[in-house]
Parts: sequence; structure tokens; C-alpha cells
Amino acid sequence: MSKKKAFTIIELLVVITVIAILVGIAIPRFKGIQDEANQSRAKAELRVLQTAIESFYMNSTPNAYPGTTQQICQDDLNGATPLIVAEILYDPFRSSAEYRYRRSSNADYYVVYSYGPNGDQDIDGIGDDGVLSGTDDDDIFATNGTGAF
Repeated sequence: MSKKKAFTIIELLVVITVIAILVGIAIPRFKGIQDEANQSRAKAELRVLQTAIESFYMNSTPNAYPGTTQQICQDDLNGATPLIVAEILYDPFRSSAEYRYRRSSNADYYVVYSYGPNGDQDIDGIGDDGVLSGTDDDDIFATNGTGAF
């Protein structure tokens, strides 16, 4: 007579516990990897925008950086002749929102930035001396200023 061998409740609980521990370890690591990927993407796209802003400057008469509008791609770079940026670039840390752009009041300096992993705006602007204003936290930025706070 053969006996059917089955898992006991204890064995099932042990397996479920082990799976839960593995998932608990994997999820935070995945979030960290996702943040690193978003940071790399933001840095690369901000370099593209910085190049586009400099191109806008060289192709405008008289030479000038884009206006003080916050939506630089939609308002200035996508409508420039020659075309500088073919598509709007969005901040990976803010859903469906462009990277932010600020120009100094004397129009000599600019900063284009991402809100960074915490999703809060820490950069308030850029002064006439090229120094950033705001909090030096986790915002990712590109500027022709000093890059210092």
C-alpha cells in the first residue's frame, strides 16, 4: 500500500517565509537601481539641453539665451530655426513635466535642472554672478555659471 507524500503546513510556511525574505531584499535594491538609472538619464538629457541652449545662443541675433520661461523645450528650443531639439525632454523624477530652466536677470547665465530623486525643487534660480540660489540637495543641473551655491 502506497502512502501519498504531501507538504506539511510547517514546510509550506517555511517556504513562504524564505520567499518573503528574498522579495524583501530584492525590492529596495530594485528601487535603488531605478533611481540610479533615472539620475543617469537626467544627467545625459541635461547635457543635451545645455548643448541646445548654447546652440540657441549662437544662432540667435543678437546672441541671447532663451527667455526666462520655465518650459524651455516647448517654448523655445522646439520652435527654433534651425530646429535644435526635435522632441520635448521630460524630467524622469516628475511625471510629464519638462526640466526646469532659469536665466539670470542680466541674461548672462542660465541653469537647467531636474528635481532629483526626492522630487522637490531645491534650485530657486541663478544670480547675475553665475551662482545658483536655493538649497544644495539632490537636484541635478547643468549651467554656464559656477555651478556653486
